[in-house]
Amino acid sequence: MSGRDPFCQPRRIRRGAALTLLFTSVLVAGAATGSLPQADRKSAPDEARSAEQAGRHADVARAAEEAMAHGKSPMEAAKRAVSRSGDRWGAVYSQGEYEEFEESLDGQYTGVGLWARSERDGRIEVTKVRSGSPAATAGIRPGDLLRSVDGEKADGRPVTEVVSLLRGDADDATAGTTVRLGLERGTRAWSETLRRARLSTDPVSVREVAGSVTVIRVDTFTKGSGDRVREAVRRAPRGAGIVLDLRANSGGLVAEAVTAASAFLDGGLVATYDVDGEQRALHADPGGDTTRPLVALVDGGTMSAAELLTGAVQDRGRALVVGSRTFGKGSVQMPSRLPDGSVAELTVGHYRTPSGRGVDGRGITPDLETDDGALQRAETLLRGLAGPS
Repeated sequence: MSGRDPFCQPRRIRRGAALTLLFTSVLVAGAATGSLPQADRKSAPDEARSAEQAGRHADVARAAEEAMAHGKSPMEAAKRAVSRSGDRWGAVYSQGEYEEFEESLDGQYTGVGLWARSERDGRIEVTKVRSGSPAATAGIRPGDLLRSVDGEKADGRPVTEVVSLLRGDADDATAGTTVRLGLERGTRAWSETLRRARLSTDPVSVREVAGSVTVIRVDTFTKGSGDRVREAVRRAPRGAGIVLDLRANSGGLVAEAVTAASAFLDGGLVATYDVDGEQRALHADPGGDTTRPLVALVDGGTMSAAELLTGAVQDRGRALVVGSRTFGKGSVQMPSRLPDGSVAELTVGHYRTPSGRGVDGRGITPDLETDDGALQRAETLLRGLAGPS
């Protein structure tokens, strides 16, 4: 993640010299990348952890090299090494899969139109279904469990692998090809055969509600979404409060989340993070709107880059956060190229909010915790904060 935005070019990753860092999330696209600045300084207490992380990368690379030398699959050997490492967010992608993930971050993908996440017990839960998609037409709902894809068991797999199966990346599946899903809802278990479709993401939607409130919903941080948030804030009626709805936002491009934060902050710190012990920082652009009342709406599906944004506006005193505790995915991944062209992605560090809070495994606690009618509570709060217009 340098100034030339290498996240959009993962196929150029060199083995042993990764060009990007990733905040992995459970986007329907799979891995999500983000742009991060240069290193600041190294913190001595992190040296032991840095050595451990470097060791994991070396172990995975060594396993792949040894497999290739013996005529075996480097990718499969790397997957086994990642599994042994205990890295919850570690994953291995084929070259084609990684290029597909890149494409989806540009807003286009071939799939069935569902979002999923891995529960702590290893089960894969559907978190969102795109309206009008093959999954929606088949009646799949958020909360359903995805137990298998084309006969391959889903439980215990990294969610990125499950997404790859759904998309048919290994076979370069195109729109119109079929995929068979094993599903579970309560006591009911059934299967559905869906036809993949060419889908486009529309991650930012804006609507006005009575009482001088503008609701900006961000589903994922794909390319251009940060600027769309800033434009929505600029176009909001004079005096209108803003509800920034980040519920079920599974993350995405970190650079876009920082751009979105710049809509509400006049420069300053958005987050800090460490990579192999190197301490670094993300800053908002100056000139954001710091006067409008702002409520950020979150839930257990708010993850990764969306949590980074939430923590920034909460710690900086810019927003009241309403909803339920966020997921708690605050780790940084770095990819490296393996001998056969596949990509191994391993955790190398964690980010913190401006006040120094760690997010990974903890999540962010809202200022006002509520499950039912969260959006209505947020709108009511904003009307009170904004006053008459």
